[in-house]
Amino acid sequence: MSVIKQMDELLANKIAAGEVVERCASVVKELVENSIDALAKEIKIILKDAGTKEIKVIDDGIGMDKDDAVMAFNRHATSKIITEDDLYNINTLGFRGEALASIASVSEVTLKTCQEKQGTLVKINGGKLLSVENSDGRIGTEVTVANLFYNTPARLKHLKSLYTELASITDYVNKIALSHPEIRFTLINNDSILLKTDGSNNLLKTIKAIYGTDVAKKMLEIEANDEDYKISGFISLPEIHRSNRNGIVTLVNSRVVRNSELNKAINDSYHSYKPDTRYPIVVINIELDPSLVDVNIHPTKMDIKFSKLEELISLISTTIKERIKNINLIPHIEEKYEINDEIISNNIIDLTPLKEEYQEQTLVFDLPKKETIKEENKEYIKEEETTFDEIKEEETEYLEKKFPELSIVGVVNGTYIVCQNEEGMYLIDQHAAKERVNYEFYLKKLGEPNLEVTPMLFPLTLEYPVNEYIVIREHFDTLTDIGFNIEEFGINSVIIKAHPTWLPKGYENDAIKHILEAIVTFENKFSIEKFNESVATMMSCKLAIKANQYVSTEELEKLILDLKNCDNPFNCPHGRPTIVFHSNYDLEKMFKRSGF
Repeated sequence: MSVIKQMDELLANKIAAGEVVERCASVVKELVENSIDALAKEIKIILKDAGTKEIKVIDDGIGMDKDDAVMAFNRHATSKIITEDDLYNINTLGFRGEALASIASVSEVTLKTCQEKQGTLVKINGGKLLSVENSDGRIGTEVTVANLFYNTPARLKHLKSLYTELASITDYVNKIALSHPEIRFTLINNDSILLKTDGSNNLLKTIKAIYGTDVAKKMLEIEANDEDYKISGFISLPEIHRSNRNGIVTLVNSRVVRNSELNKAINDSYHSYKPDTRYPIVVINIELDPSLVDVNIHPTKMDIKFSKLEELISLISTTIKERIKNINLIPHIEEKYEINDEIISNNIIDLTPLKEEYQEQTLVFDLPKKETIKEENKEYIKEEETTFDEIKEEETEYLEKKFPELSIVGVVNGTYIVCQNEEGMYLIDQHAAKERVNYEFYLKKLGEPNLEVTPMLFPLTLEYPVNEYIVIREHFDTLTDIGFNIEEFGINSVIIKAHPTWLPKGYENDAIKHILEAIVTFENKFSIEKFNESVATMMSCKLAIKANQYVSTEELEKLILDLKNCDNPFNCPHGRPTIVFHSNYDLEKMFKRSGF
């Protein structure tokens, strides 16, 4: 007797839904991508209780006729690919033909669509077609998904809290809005507007709508290309960063994608310009021939593979490094004005639980523009809306200036050097500044060794565990190349008889130990670039001026001159700022000497 049977179609769709529809955000993603493929210019996403009760997506796309409206819910039914060759030249966001069938199998779906004069209304419950009727003739499509996972309790109980689901949806809508700035997006939850873009095809305006004016003012435009790739978008100044990678948005032919190697390359491009544990805000669109990328790896279509990834990483890294290399990265400290929190809580939504759980998630809310705003806030909000382009132009002019000419005024707490020029006041962290100077000095010495060595009066003998000794022994050539005379000395021991002359006087033994520790740390991932970087960072920190350490005026002047001559005088090797700026205007505002 045969035990293998054909699976029921409804059961197959429920199983498929487990891959395609993971949570409320998955439904929003699939419906919004269908709207974009339908050439919509305006898309509204309306949620009830973060989508757990209802998700409605309304677009003004091309719509469907009655036959297509019914066929769309069949599994593997799609208008986007027909032949096998089409799979290698995908130009749409959707193509698998699984989304609507999967969504309909685990929810109650109502589809209202119109292509010409007569519309169609389709109702499906748990994958079963209930009715097909005529409807009004508004061109476009409206899909309502209610009671998600009502017939799959195991999936339903694994939905996260409302705040988690809302944050996930908002994160996706933010990214899809960045990928299509030419489309007007509106996201509403329980009658509160969370995001609204103008569809002007201005990416910087979309960034402002999502991250706010302060971030948008500090974004740098990038553009580059080679034979296979063209990249464009915006990157944040190093002073703008987040605690997670969520602000790094990578797009491929306007598709939101995930690729850990690209994210790492982008973050590494900021190395020593920001703390290593923080991540920049970046929006990069990669344009390429569809044949060079495979998006058919996972049902979500976000994990992709590139055929020439190394070439792309090199292009992105070089572009970002060159863009931030020659601009003024001194943080401009400005006095801030805060909108009364009472306004937001009374008129938009209570954000307290959401803030506590998702401090790093960017959820943007349209503030009320009329009666509910107090008089003292009205003028400020109006100014923010009307002067953004002007502010951006001023910020760009400031950024393009190089390291300023400064005169020393004094030192605060033995730590911060106070300087000035005609534009305002500058504060320099003497420890961070000396770290940067030392770092570039040692990095240059390591990269271009002159082989000048100093014999040691008392050779240094060091003993290591077997595993560490093997790693060090393997890299004797590297140590010899930078000026060390090192040999084996008994069991699991080495002896150093000479060292390069640039090792800091008085700290030779400590420096040698740290250099050997750096080799052990990298083990199988050792590279000369990483080694040089690690050693230069370590030595720069050990020998920097400490806080509360007295330094003469002549030494301070020499330090500022050395800092000015650095490739990156604006950050220490760990990414902290070496110098911050207060303009004359900011100082006058602080002391109420200027009208605002």
